Amino acid sequence: MARSKVLADVACRALTPPWAPALSLFTFAGAWAPLAESVAAGWGAWEGERCCGALLAERVGAAAMLHGPVVVAPPEATPELGIEVANQLVAEALGHAQPAGIETLFTRPQGLDRIWIRFGFIPVPEVELPAALRERPGLGLFGWRGGTALWSAAGRGASRARQIPAR
Repeated sequence: MARSKVLADVACRALTPPWAPALSLFTFAGAWAPLAESVAAGWGAWEGERCCGALLAERVGAAAMLHGPVVVAPPEATPELGIEVANQLVAEALGHAQPAGIETLFTRPQGLDRIWIRFGFIPVPEVELPAALRERPGLGLFGWRGGTALWSAAGRGASRARQIPAR
């Protein structure tokens, strides 16, 4: 993908509380965002002094739910800019996850499947989501496991060995 001149001016970095630039961007875009006190981490994309992208995370133990990314590209930007900025924000979040002790990340795909799949997220059933992170708006659920962790085809508490009925 060719980089536009505008993209060279966008820098992504971690945000700090009170999360105002990110929450303002979610409000501007009409996207649901968690309450500021629920946000554990956030990342912003900056074009100079203007916040043009944001990704927020709520955390429960070793799991976190990502909200966004929300990107408001400048009018002169190429159509690919929004996707590239979203990619950069997700990469920042993944780079933060393992050092912070997060083993599993969840997100609602919001039509950004190609971004999530590129980073190794897969569709997972709602039952995988920790109870404290349930009832967030959106359809579908994608999950990512860091390190050597793998998703099990067996349900929680179910044996991983295939049960063969006795004859």
